Amino acid sequence: MTFQQALGKSFKISQIQTLIADSLTVFWGDWLELRVRITQVAASGLISPLIYILAFGLGLGSSIKPGTGISGNYNNYLEFLLPGMVALSSMTISFGGTTFSICGDRLFTKNFEELLLVPVHPLALHMGKMLAGVLRGLMTSGSVIFVALLFTRNLNFLNPLFLLILVLNCAVFAGLGVIVGLTVKSLESVGLYNNFVIIPMSFLGATFFDPSTLPAGLKVVVYLLPLTYASLGLRAAAYSPLFQFPWYSVPILLMVAIALSVWGAYQFSHQQD
Repeated sequence: MTFQQALGKSFKISQIQTLIADSLTVFWGDWLELRVRITQVAASGLISPLIYILAFGLGLGSSIKPGTGISGNYNNYLEFLLPGMVALSSMTISFGGTTFSICGDRLFTKNFEELLLVPVHPLALHMGKMLAGVLRGLMTSGSVIFVALLFTRNLNFLNPLFLLILVLNCAVFAGLGVIVGLTVKSLESVGLYNNFVIIPMSFLGATFFDPSTLPAGLKVVVYLLPLTYASLGLRAAAYSPLFQFPWYSVPILLMVAIALSVWGAYQFSHQQD
């Protein structure tokens, strides 16, 4: 290896280390605000999943038997539903918490301009905010996982593959939350994104049903949604043998998270607040 090649490699490693350090610095600023509201954040996204669990899992779900609408890998519909509720709660809080945090800084406290003046790479700004959103999603989904453990006693809800899919799902929707937070002009606009993106995805993202039972046309729509891959991956990690795991869900969620990071970095580099 020539001296120039060694120097170039060392410079690239240094750049990556700086990017990681700057991302963690931005994340730490959000953590200082977040740590005083840990209980509130963990509980804020738990109400809707609990209602769905009671209404669908224990109520309507009692009439859905394995082999009729869901596969025979589950003892009851509640077992089928719980991984979807983990995916749903992580999506909702990762997106909503990140979006409202950035909107609050931009539109109300007016201190977002200070962040834009920080001499760090735009990608580090995005990643720092995204990491804070991931942490919010993990806090809330951790509460849902605790409920799932109480109902099922299935420790696979804590296995590394399950947690990997969960983190990737949080990263995808936290990244989307960063972009929306940078784009919207008012809180009413956030409501539009929630009504036309998040709520439809909540019901169409394979959280309540097995997409393999759908007609071909609807399958196309369902498999375009990133939440579908999170729901399928979490469900397989919790209940299916390793050889049946949909490994394609990992690179798909990772690629979506990377694409959103590139988009978010571009948004930060052109932000004019």
